[in-house]
Amino acid sequence: MVFKKIINKGYNPTRLFIGGVHGKEGLTTIDAISNISENDVKNGNLTMYNFDKSPYISTLDRHYYGSKRGKEIISIIRDIKPEMYVELHCYNSNSFSKLTNLNRKESTGVPPLIHLEKGVLIGSTSPYIRTSLFKEWDVCITLEIPCNYSIESLEVYLNVMKAVAGSKDKYELLDRLRADYPEQVKTAAKYAVELYWDGYPPL
Repeated sequence: MVFKKIINKGYNPTRLFIGGVHGKEGLTTIDAISNISENDVKNGNLTMYNFDKSPYISTLDRHYYGSKRGKEIISIIRDIKPEMYVELHCYNSNSFSKLTNLNRKESTGVPPLIHLEKGVLIGSTSPYIRTSLFKEWDVCITLEIPCNYSIESLEVYLNVMKAVAGSKDKYELLDRLRADYPEQVKTAAKYAVELYWDGYPPL
């Protein structure tokens, strides 16, 4: 069963949150998505999806986007054309060091995820969709929480989601994130330049 919710308070900005991208992650991400309410969206609109279990294929594997779930997500993105996109994931706590390893780019082709706090990680979405389905200045975030999360982790995860839901544009969002995580946003900007080119946004 797919969870879907739309909060509509105007035309712009258009936001999209998707959880349950692969594997059993939807069992965790639904706890966050279901906590986003009408009050969290001040303007524009927000569409949220949370999917059930599907075969696990990494979004860094181009074959993912040829899978049933990958095709569904591409179709949703093309239909909604979000200016702000958050892809919600969860991870096994044993994978923390692998996901945040400074040499991750050498093995996976993408920079490490950045630790905000309480095990919550942030980064850009897969290059396979970042550069083909979005405009240069769109916001594209991958947000990770331990699958066996703590209440404190969920609070951090939700705070980032609510910052996106409540920001009128990229600049307001970055200001909000910098207020709590200045070094992490600076690192995200550095990684964006390394992965893409000058001019790409931090997230």
